[in-house]
Amino acid sequence: MIKEKYELWCQKAIGDPDLISELKEMKGNDELISEAFYKDLEFGTAGLRGVIGAGTNRLNIYTVGKATQGLASYVNSKTKNGSVAIAYDSRIKSDIFAKISAQILAANGIKVYLYKELMPTPMLSFAVRHFKCDAGIVITASHNPAKYNGYKAYGPDGCQLGPEAAEYVLSIMNQVDTFTGVKTMDFDLAVTKGMIEYISCDAINTYLSLVEDTRVSKDLDLSDLKVVYTPLHGAGNKPVRAVLDRIGVKQLHVVAEQEKPDGNFPTAPYPNPEIRQAFECALKLAQTVKPDLLLATDPDSDRVGIAIPNGEEYRLFSGNEVGALLLNYVLSVRYENKTLPENPVAVKTIVSTEICNKIAQKYGCDLKNVLTGFKFIGEQVLLLEEIGQEDRFVFGFEESYGYLSGSFVRDKDAVIASMLICEMTAYYKSKGKNLIEVLNDLYEEFGYYYSVQKSFTFEGQSGMKHIKSLMAQLHENAPDEIDGKKVNVIKDYETSVSRNLITGETDTINLPKSNVVCFEFSDGSSFIVRPSGTEPKIKLYISALGTDDKTASQKVEELTNAGIKLLGL
Repeated sequence: MIKEKYELWCQKAIGDPDLISELKEMKGNDELISEAFYKDLEFGTAGLRGVIGAGTNRLNIYTVGKATQGLASYVNSKTKNGSVAIAYDSRIKSDIFAKISAQILAANGIKVYLYKELMPTPMLSFAVRHFKCDAGIVITASHNPAKYNGYKAYGPDGCQLGPEAAEYVLSIMNQVDTFTGVKTMDFDLAVTKGMIEYISCDAINTYLSLVEDTRVSKDLDLSDLKVVYTPLHGAGNKPVRAVLDRIGVKQLHVVAEQEKPDGNFPTAPYPNPEIRQAFECALKLAQTVKPDLLLATDPDSDRVGIAIPNGEEYRLFSGNEVGALLLNYVLSVRYENKTLPENPVAVKTIVSTEICNKIAQKYGCDLKNVLTGFKFIGEQVLLLEEIGQEDRFVFGFEESYGYLSGSFVRDKDAVIASMLICEMTAYYKSKGKNLIEVLNDLYEEFGYYYSVQKSFTFEGQSGMKHIKSLMAQLHENAPDEIDGKKVNVIKDYETSVSRNLITGETDTINLPKSNVVCFEFSDGSSFIVRPSGTEPKIKLYISALGTDDKTASQKVEELTNAGIKLLGL
């Protein structure tokens, strides 16, 4: 079956010269052919993500075409004369995949609103709602290495596509012939007929104005703030710089080597602001500039990482630390200036730091916990909107460097977050403090909540099987003791059951089913295990609570070792 698929592609995949060359190079290499064709890329709530190249298990014009035909059928099943917004980032072939998607939608009678140049993922979420579209597409693989690209689909609410819609799209994809079942039309003809319309500067400026409106300290002077910023060769360069200029950041130094779009990411092979390597060029520039803050946005500018001077060195902050700082800043300052709404709502994911519960409680904020994935945070904003109370939403975040304020975007937004982080840094600077000191104050007040995330990569066909096997073992035989530490509570999100091993009681977890297992211990510490939804990884989230830095750090190390042993790694 695999070889038959390969032979068919050799005959019919002639729409992209790169694929023709790659298929020829595969000839006689059974391992390469198997990896490329042993399965189809699966379309889920996160859309498609895979290595760029030839094959059913790769991202290319044909797999993108099938997904778009499926999305077109979904839109047409819901409405007549529908519309879809499209954005793309700097990755290899992102612009090509965006253009092909537009042609397919137009051929299916669906109007397309297309950005003229690369734009951040959150600006796609905004465009869907701004133009009252029925769906949206952004071509991106977020922070993955250069060999990857992806296809994320959005619903009319600006959130990533829900399970029911994703299943519909997948069902159509499974029926569509790769080479003959996808409708298309000439791009220029579609533009002439008004089926494809470029998104204007007016819409972009509307978005930037809405971002600016989310400021917390609107009269704060930021002219004294010195910032080093890197877009990591991605889509954040123009919008982040534009909004920082609007709020008065006059001393902005952009990392020249990483300023221009480049899908090969020559200076950051893994363009992920969660890791120090992505900051190397910024740190080099910082030696000369001596900034108050370093910012790095990932290629599609939905995530942002930061570093703060600590003596002669720079301390990188985790997503949990920035999330806690921003939540505290938004709540405390809005409380002080009397702009905090009545019964405010904040949202975090189950794998994000528990210190936020204490911060929210202090200011009477309802903190909701949702599954991993920003679409679940967006859904909470939608629920508030449906009852006319979206203004109650003050902040949402996940530990993987995603943050949101305001209700006009329904995904994590590094443009908004970059602005708020700059404002927050300037605010505390005016009080004589840097963010390291502010974070330590939070730990002193609420307890030392230390968190670490460990990822373990398993590539290819065998890797996918291994990840499934590890998770199956945890669901079927979750241990009551791990590395000498007795487990108090086991939460299995796949069965929606929480078991208290001390009392023997069970409770129902009132969240959608998910492939996640959580182990909680008597001292308030825990770790969570889940496979990544977008990468060939299994992830371990460690959370420890201590009375001081030393005890919290020690607990994190012990729990990390226990988790690694549990997974047999």
